[in-house]
Amino acid sequence: MNKTMSSIAVSMAMILSGCGGGSGGSDDDATGSFSLSVTDGPIDSANQVVVVFTGVSIKPADGTAMEFTFDTPMSIDLLQLQGSIAEDLLSNETIPAGDYDWVRLHVTAEHDDIMDSFIELSDGTQKEIWVPSGSKTGLKLVQGFTVAAGGNVDFTIDFDLRKSLTDPQGLSGVILKPTLRLVDNISVGSVAGSIDASLVSELCADASIDDGTVYIYSGADITPSDLSGADSDPVTTALVNSEDSSYQYEIGFLVEGDYTIAYTCDAVSDDPLVVDELTFSGTTNVSVTAGTTSTIDFQL
Repeated sequence: MNKTMSSIAVSMAMILSGCGGGSGGSDDDATGSFSLSVTDGPIDSANQVVVVFTGVSIKPADGTAMEFTFDTPMSIDLLQLQGSIAEDLLSNETIPAGDYDWVRLHVTAEHDDIMDSFIELSDGTQKEIWVPSGSKTGLKLVQGFTVAAGGNVDFTIDFDLRKSLTDPQGLSGVILKPTLRLVDNISVGSVAGSIDASLVSELCADASIDDGTVYIYSGADITPSDLSGADSDPVTTALVNSEDSSYQYEIGFLVEGDYTIAYTCDAVSDDPLVVDELTFSGTTNVSVTAGTTSTIDFQL
């Protein structure tokens, strides 16, 4: 990893003087470690969603952004990162202790007819993915965090592709306007379970093509709704995987707390830009505890 920590010499004393926690106090040499990975909330009707990552920047609250440039760009198929699977971008990088304002992912995703970042649809068609102003701004997530002296922070950024990808008429590529969640891996758990085959058969027109999606919402006793950009949107979704007529799902990287979960076979019709009427089944509450997997099975 080639670490470029530009223009921080002048502000280093300011950054470190404000650091607390751990055993460092105001020690000018106080540092901690920083790890970052990515995962994905899936999208229907695609075989691959490949994004090329070239580096990561983080912004100290009282200093200039620090940039970590990858020696070799990382081409990551986000669709392979389902459930509790994630791909490491940074691992135990030493950084000054203190408060940080944001994280930025640097990507190669220009509207230039070059298939670096791209989506492959279920019919095999490939379209380039482009991020407006992506070469300048990357994918920025404004969410603060603190690194304690001698401490270790370990985060995962969750892409929600169902909310993030749009295919405007008249353009040759697909626009990525990402909906991102930064979650602390110390405080997350997961939900997993099965869907009764009879329920799949009843709700899904052709389970060999689409066997459904599980939606999860923040809070208990939530009435399930579609994706439409509203506060009532699900936190994330999970595709159902079938094997030998057994239907399974897993939703990872959920912050500890109470949720409502529901199953639908209408997700392919869920346009994140408008309000759609979806049919949900098996709506129930679930509590997520850090470091554990809660089990919710959907029955007919």
